[in-house]
Amino acid sequence: MPTPPQDRSSDLPSEAAAPPPQGDLPEPAPPGTEAGPGPDAATGPAGAEDEYTAALKEVEDRWRRALADLDNLRKRHARELDRERGAERARTAAAFLPVIDNLELALSHAASDAGAIVEGVRAVRDQAVSILERLGYERHAETGVPFDPSRHEVVGVVQDPDAEPNTVTQVLRPGYGEAERQLRPAAVTVAKRE
Repeated sequence: MPTPPQDRSSDLPSEAAAPPPQGDLPEPAPPGTEAGPGPDAATGPAGAEDEYTAALKEVEDRWRRALADLDNLRKRHARELDRERGAERARTAAAFLPVIDNLELALSHAASDAGAIVEGVRAVRDQAVSILERLGYERHAETGVPFDPSRHEVVGVVQDPDAEPNTVTQVLRPGYGEAERQLRPAAVTVAKRE
């Protein structure tokens, strides 16, 4: 004969007797739903995108600041260059003031001896030439030297049996300066080749 089923509920512990575990194990997700972000969510795709955006903004900010610094440097350099140009013009003009003073002095004595006037004008010319030399523009008015196209400008060619061919025979207008710092070349006549 079959035995009737026995009630085994008394063998199971009651729910009040044992509380469910907490904290150590994650609770299972309901079926059909995906699990939420895991422990690497901060460095996941959205977090990396935020880091890249922040880094890009920082680089753009540094780039804009560098451009602004460069622009400020350019403007400051332009101001300093203008100031230096003005100061150099003032120094050059001040160097020529004695020349003007001496010319006025020569003009005030125009009625006196003509020989003294000529000597005075010659002294003023020498003073102006020495000022140019101090500014770095040495005078060139030599004859008998070989023609140099970087220092001489030919305004005439002459046949001179006493001069070597291609040499300067006469300086019509002196030149001042050397190479890149030349105010003007000397205007000369040159002996022709035979």
